[in-house]
Amino acid sequence: MVTELEGLRVLLVEDGMLVCMDIEDMLADLGCAVVGPASRVDQALELIRHQPVDMAVLDVNLGTECSYPIADRLTALGVPFLLSTGYADVAAEYRTHSRLQKPFSQQQFATALEALRHSGR
Repeated sequence: MVTELEGLRVLLVEDGMLVCMDIEDMLADLGCAVVGPASRVDQALELIRHQPVDMAVLDVNLGTECSYPIADRLTALGVPFLLSTGYADVAAEYRTHSRLQKPFSQQQFATALEALRHSGR
Protein backbone atom coordinates (compact mmCIF):
# COMPACT_ATOMS: atom_id res chain seq x y z
CA MET A 1 0.00 0.00 0.00
CA VAL A 2 1.50 3.36 -1.04
CA THR A 3 0.73 6.14 1.43
CA GLU A 4 1.89 9.65 2.16
CA LEU A 5 3.97 8.07 4.92
CA GLU A 6 6.09 6.15 2.38
CA GLY A 7 9.79 6.32 3.21
CA LEU A 8 9.46 7.96 6.62
CA ARG A 9 11.82 6.68 9.31
CA VAL A 10 9.71 5.90 12.37
CA LEU A 11 11.25 5.18 15.75
CA LEU A 12 9.26 2.42 17.44
CA VAL A 13 9.41 2.14 21.23
CA GLU A 14 7.31 -0.72 22.58
CA ASP A 15 8.01 -3.30 25.28
CA GLY A 16 5.27 -5.77 24.41
CA MET A 17 6.74 -8.26 21.93
CA LEU A 18 3.49 -9.14 20.14
CA VAL A 19 2.28 -5.55 20.04
CA CYS A 20 5.68 -4.50 18.73
CA MET A 21 5.53 -7.08 15.95
CA ASP A 22 2.03 -5.90 14.98
CA ILE A 23 3.11 -2.26 14.86
CA GLU A 24 6.22 -3.14 12.84
CA ASP A 25 3.97 -4.89 10.31
CA MET A 26 1.61 -1.91 10.19
CA LEU A 27 4.51 0.48 9.60
CA ALA A 28 5.90 -1.75 6.86
CA ASP A 29 2.46 -1.87 5.21
CA LEU A 30 2.43 1.94 5.25
CA GLY A 31 5.84 2.05 3.57
CA CYS A 32 7.70 3.32 6.63
CA ALA A 33 11.19 2.28 7.67
CA VAL A 34 11.25 1.14 11.30
CA VAL A 35 14.02 2.56 13.46
CA GLY A 36 14.52 0.10 16.28
CA PRO A 37 12.45 -1.18 17.85
CA ALA A 38 13.50 -0.29 21.37
CA SER A 39 11.91 -1.60 24.54
CA ARG A 40 13.74 0.62 27.02
CA VAL A 41 14.42 4.35 27.38
CA ASP A 42 18.20 3.98 27.12
CA GLN A 43 17.92 1.92 23.90
CA ALA A 44 15.62 4.50 22.30
CA LEU A 45 17.85 7.42 23.26
CA GLU A 46 20.85 5.60 21.77
CA LEU A 47 18.94 5.03 18.51
CA ILE A 48 18.01 8.72 18.36
CA ARG A 49 21.68 9.68 18.81
CA HIS A 50 22.82 7.54 15.91
CA GLN A 51 19.99 7.37 13.38
CA PRO A 52 17.80 9.95 11.68
CA VAL A 53 14.15 9.81 12.72
CA ASP A 54 11.18 11.52 11.03
CA MET A 55 8.60 10.63 13.67
CA ALA A 56 8.12 8.18 16.53
CA VAL A 57 5.58 5.86 18.13
CA LEU A 58 6.13 5.65 21.88
CA ASP A 59 4.51 3.18 24.24
CA VAL A 60 4.03 5.28 27.38
CA ASN A 61 4.65 2.50 29.89
CA LEU A 62 7.82 0.49 29.38
CA GLY A 63 7.82 -1.96 32.25
CA THR A 64 9.17 -0.03 35.24
CA GLU A 65 9.86 3.17 33.29
CA CYS A 66 7.92 5.65 31.16
CA SER A 67 8.88 6.91 27.72
CA TYR A 68 8.71 10.58 28.73
CA PRO A 69 12.51 11.13 28.55
CA ILE A 70 12.34 9.93 24.93
CA ALA A 71 9.44 12.31 24.27
CA ASP A 72 11.46 15.17 25.76
CA ARG A 73 14.45 14.40 23.54
CA LEU A 74 12.28 14.16 20.44
CA THR A 75 10.60 17.46 21.32
CA ALA A 76 14.02 19.12 21.65
CA LEU A 77 14.91 17.77 18.19
CA GLY A 78 11.61 18.85 16.65
CA VAL A 79 10.57 15.26 15.89
CA PRO A 80 6.81 14.61 16.19
CA PHE A 81 5.67 11.56 18.13
CA LEU A 82 2.57 9.55 18.85
CA LEU A 83 1.97 8.25 22.36
CA SER A 84 0.54 4.75 22.37
CA THR A 85 -1.06 3.56 25.59
CA GLY A 86 -3.39 0.96 26.95
CA TYR A 87 -4.23 3.31 29.82
CA ALA A 88 -6.63 6.22 29.79
CA ASP A 89 -4.26 8.95 30.89
CA VAL A 90 -0.78 10.37 30.41
CA ALA A 91 1.18 12.92 32.42
CA ALA A 92 -0.27 16.43 32.19
CA GLU A 93 2.65 17.91 30.24
CA TYR A 94 2.16 15.36 27.42
CA ARG A 95 -1.61 15.65 26.99
CA THR A 96 -1.28 18.03 24.04
CA HIS A 97 0.65 15.41 22.04
CA SER A 98 -1.02 12.93 19.73
CA ARG A 99 -2.22 9.76 21.45
CA LEU A 100 -3.63 6.46 20.30
CA GLN A 101 -5.41 4.11 22.67
CA LYS A 102 -4.44 0.44 22.46
CA PRO A 103 -5.63 -1.76 20.93
CA PHE A 104 -5.94 0.05 17.59
CA SER A 105 -6.61 -0.97 14.01
CA GLN A 106 -4.38 -0.45 10.99
CA GLN A 107 -6.74 2.29 9.79
CA GLN A 108 -6.73 4.10 13.15
CA PHE A 109 -2.94 3.88 13.21
CA ALA A 110 -2.55 5.17 9.65
CA THR A 111 -4.97 8.04 10.32
CA ALA A 112 -3.12 9.01 13.52
CA LEU A 113 0.28 8.96 11.78
CA GLU A 114 -0.99 10.99 8.83
CA ALA A 115 -2.49 13.57 11.21
CA LEU A 116 0.78 13.64 13.14
CA ARG A 117 2.74 14.24 9.96
CA HIS A 118 0.55 17.23 9.08
CA SER A 119 0.34 18.71 12.57
CA GLY A 120 3.90 17.99 13.68
CA ARG A 121 2.53 17.25 17.13
